[in-house]
Amino acid sequence: MGRKGKRIKILYTIPNFDTAGSGRVLYDLAKGLDLNKFDISIACRHNRGSFFKEIDSLGLPIHFINTTVSLRPYLSLIFRVKPFRSFVKSHKFDIVHSWHWSSDWSEVLATRMANGKFIYTKKAMSWGNIHWRIRSYLSNFIITINSEMQSFFPNKKQQKLIPLGIDTDEFSPEHFNIKREYKFKIITIANLVPVKGVEVLIKSISKLTVEDIVLDIVGGGDEVYIAELKQLVSKLKLDSRVRFLGNQTDVRPFLAGAELYVIPTLNEGRKEGMPMALVEAMSMQTMVLGSNISGINYVLKDFQDLLFPANDSEVLSHKILELYNKTEMERNALAMELRRYCVANFSMEAFIYAHEKLYQQMVTY
Repeated sequence: MGRKGKRIKILYTIPNFDTAGSGRVLYDLAKGLDLNKFDISIACRHNRGSFFKEIDSLGLPIHFINTTVSLRPYLSLIFRVKPFRSFVKSHKFDIVHSWHWSSDWSEVLATRMANGKFIYTKKAMSWGNIHWRIRSYLSNFIITINSEMQSFFPNKKQQKLIPLGIDTDEFSPEHFNIKREYKFKIITIANLVPVKGVEVLIKSISKLTVEDIVLDIVGGGDEVYIAELKQLVSKLKLDSRVRFLGNQTDVRPFLAGAELYVIPTLNEGRKEGMPMALVEAMSMQTMVLGSNISGINYVLKDFQDLLFPANDSEVLSHKILELYNKTEMERNALAMELRRYCVANFSMEAFIYAHEKLYQQMVTY
């Protein structure tokens, strides 16, 4: 409980629920918190998006409001944040926890002006501009999701590493009994934008002459990039071995039907904070390979053999072939080890407990 035995009032803010992504993490957290101790509300811009119905099903108060404003012109910023400041103050939120991906600091400014406490979860590896530093300075607390992120805030004592959690009971192979169509199916699941490096995976498939190694690409995204990927598939004569399956609400059946999940993100741009599709694959007892970049190498820090240099299709093709050549018993043993590791290190129970403890500490100091 909060001060004087009252429930701690928390507002989760997020721009939208257009995709599951951060929305699913917010959903799991809001669903798992002890409602006897916490009074939870959600703020977003609209009720559109493929994941909004899931959020709405929680039965929590949802407010449609712009929690951020343009930072410029700076001279009028303090006046333009007044609507959100008034909203936080009128609802008497103890804590505003932002899941906004950007370096905006108008949200934290309004919260602090309303005498609320502000947390944000650092999700991506983008860093460097002055706005991130202002946002971090004004925040009461920062949650990081991989060990490398902690170096972003060397002078900020009010920070904590809390890896994202997953419901390992929901993401379990026990729910599925799928007959595999091919001997060795590879899957990648991503918001298809250039930094995801899917072309590297496609090129690695082209280097493998084994016809029963096939690839399913799950996800939507940048239409121009997707068109380029499809052109590459045709150019490399892989039309019979590579399928584009688009966005899928439930990825579990696709993971259950695959031998191998690959995340080939490039070492540039926003990179990866903590890639949940990778964790989901591990929880579903599917073998994995990932590029050796931040976020991915944090999840796979105890599985160095499953990492490959970013943008290196040659090494990736060799890694795929090594797994392909394993016996079924060896593949199953690796897949089971990955699931056990996921259960031990990325459980939803630990994720929720860490947040509950942090919220309670914040309202007492």
